[in-house]
Amino acid sequence: MLSSVAVLSDIHGVLPFLRAVLAEPDVQAAERIVLTGDIAAGPQPVETLDLLMSLGDGVTWVRGNADRELVDVARGQESPYVVSQWAGQQLRAEHVALLDGLPHPVTLDVAGFGPVLFCHGSPRRDDEFVLVDSSLTRWADVLDGVDSQVRTVVCGHTHMPFQRLVDQRLVVNPGSVGMPYGRPGPHWALLAGGTVQLRHTVVDLDTAADDVVAGSGFPGCREWADDYVRDAASDVEALTAFGPLDGRSA
Repeated sequence: MLSSVAVLSDIHGVLPFLRAVLAEPDVQAAERIVLTGDIAAGPQPVETLDLLMSLGDGVTWVRGNADRELVDVARGQESPYVVSQWAGQQLRAEHVALLDGLPHPVTLDVAGFGPVLFCHGSPRRDDEFVLVDSSLTRWADVLDGVDSQVRTVVCGHTHMPFQRLVDQRLVVNPGSVGMPYGRPGPHWALLAGGTVQLRHTVVDLDTAADDVVAGSGFPGCREWADDYVRDAASDVEALTAFGPLDGRSA
């Protein structure tokens, strides 16, 4: 059973933000780092994967939808996202093999929580949208089939940090390390001592954006860094965009 877990989601190939989070004392002290998907689809995919691979067995990897997309691009398919198309073409064979073999979901025993299910979109699909304000009916559908012993579910995908109760289950989204919505800068979560802490790492955003541009060959990197590193979409904008995708419009 793990004593503590640092959860990093949706890194999206933003190396300065990843380095800042990995330097956090509570991340360094955590018994395990769990990556809940969408790890490298961004401006520094190779550098991000190389750094995380160097951490060895201290990291548990969970597949995200963008990880699948990068594998598809590396094997000759096309992505509708320009940055993913470019990122997938940068990967070495070892990166492709790693991403192609990632599991979804993953369940780990964590002290104070028992079995915790880590996923990307939802326990059943890595690209499913569920939000902090999704209806209880929607949540019941999404969580149907999850083992009754699992009382905590950690997801990613929507880039907005939250924790809420859903019929006596705790659902946590750590937010996004690399493409946060709500406020700029990397977000992550710590599970320790039976409690969840939603954390935000303070980073000089201008310096981080400049570092991304200097360290990437992505042709549209400067604009991308302005949108996602220096700035962030608001939670209202994100909920407005994603809300219809959780079925509420039906």
